[in-house]
Amino acid sequence: MNVLVVDVGGTHVKILVSGQNESRKFDSGPRLVPAGMVLGAQKVAQDWTYDVVSIGYPGPVLPNRPIAEPHNLGPGWVGFNFETAFGRPVRLINDAAMQALGSYKGGKMLFLGLGTGLGSTMIVDGIIEPMELGHLPYKRNIYEDYVGQRGLERWGKHMWRHHVADVVARLIAALEPEDVVLGGGNLKQLDKLPPGCRAGDNANAFIGGFRLWQNAADGGVVGSQQSVPNTITSGQKEHGYGNSSRTTHQ
Repeated sequence: MNVLVVDVGGTHVKILVSGQNESRKFDSGPRLVPAGMVLGAQKVAQDWTYDVVSIGYPGPVLPNRPIAEPHNLGPGWVGFNFETAFGRPVRLINDAAMQALGSYKGGKMLFLGLGTGLGSTMIVDGIIEPMELGHLPYKRNIYEDYVGQRGLERWGKHMWRHHVADVVARLIAALEPEDVVLGGGNLKQLDKLPPGCRAGDNANAFIGGFRLWQNAADGGVVGSQQSVPNTITSGQKEHGYGNSSRTTHQ
């Protein structure tokens, strides 16, 4: 079964299909609506064959559907029928949860994605719990206003790094994870990782998207409190997905 993974971000939509080595992308942004996202993904993937689709959505998700409009994209996502649009079975999950799923090694893990906003997910003993920590109050605004892209542009790299270190320390103290993974497109802007953290990779979002279908035969659900599939192979832990060993991201 070939899986098309669609990672919807605030600046780009990135896609990869099972067995391919290189991801593809197209621009997103505040004018991107769901029908445009589907058409863009189909156009970019027109020479790929796929049976099912995984979507990483930049907002809160209940079983297989968005429950709120994304902050950085156009309207119309809530209630949109992605399966009809793609003409394939679709599993939809929060984008940070999808990257967290691809990063998970066991135990109690906190994933924080430094991108357009602040993505966040906890996985505890294999149970995925997407979170919206980026919208909690912090200083005069919310967390993602300081550690998201807006914060990087407003405060500059040096102060942004200070805010990231402070926010990560606060969340670790509050949530007491055993493992902390930092990912997202702005991870590369850090000169060093905060204490107790390891670096993820944006490729892990694709790994997570492939893993969503590993328990398809068991009828697993997608969304809050989803279980991590128990069929992850050692090869996927080392290399990520199928026959692929690397993926390019921007």
